[in-house]
Amino acid sequence: MPKVLVVDDDATVREVVVSYLRAAGHEVREAVDGPGALDAVRDEPADLIVLDVMMPGLDGLEVARRLRVASDVPIVLLTALGSEQDRVVGLEIGADDYVTKPFSPRELVLRVDSILRRSAGSLDTSTPTVLTDGDLVVDRARRLVTRGGAETALTTREFDLLAFLVSRPGVAFSRDDLLQQVWGWSFGDQSTVTVHVRRLREKVEPDPTNPVRLRTVWGVGYRWETTS
Repeated sequence: MPKVLVVDDDATVREVVVSYLRAAGHEVREAVDGPGALDAVRDEPADLIVLDVMMPGLDGLEVARRLRVASDVPIVLLTALGSEQDRVVGLEIGADDYVTKPFSPRELVLRVDSILRRSAGSLDTSTPTVLTDGDLVVDRARRLVTRGGAETALTTREFDLLAFLVSRPGVAFSRDDLLQQVWGWSFGDQSTVTVHVRRLREKVEPDPTNPVRLRTVWGVGYRWETTS
């Protein structure tokens, strides 16, 4: 049974989210603030964290930053912030997804389930288990990426995007294509793709400012170019 930690200072929101997640078959724990969330993770690791951004004191963004120092646990942010820049900040910190308040609890459960399925490593058997491009190795079964022999830490969404593109070199995909084919979203904010591409470049490109692997196709989207 997947273990989900729900962190929100609003008791009503917390109760609704916990109720829907439990009904969907998840084991759920709760925390009411940032310090409580960090303590809960130290006491018992979670498979996914639903994390409110706007909490007093230690807010959700700072909690996510601290978690990312030592953990790649999937994080879904709950945010009442409306601007694209606010959402981008959360993704750049390393959150896997976000849901904007007010939200549908059913949609949140679908997002959570989607991330957990992918992080569990369900494989498309038509694609090789291990993908290699020069010094970059993507092990889909172990969900492990190495570059020059050193392990590269990726979030669940970053890994899914990288594995998808590396397995389809030379093919250009629009942002909408990637939202749908990589993460199964029939709708979504295209800035999600843009941020994950930028983060991937920082981790797999020799020079992220002049990418040679994950190339921009102007007017279309992105394309993976092999270097081997």
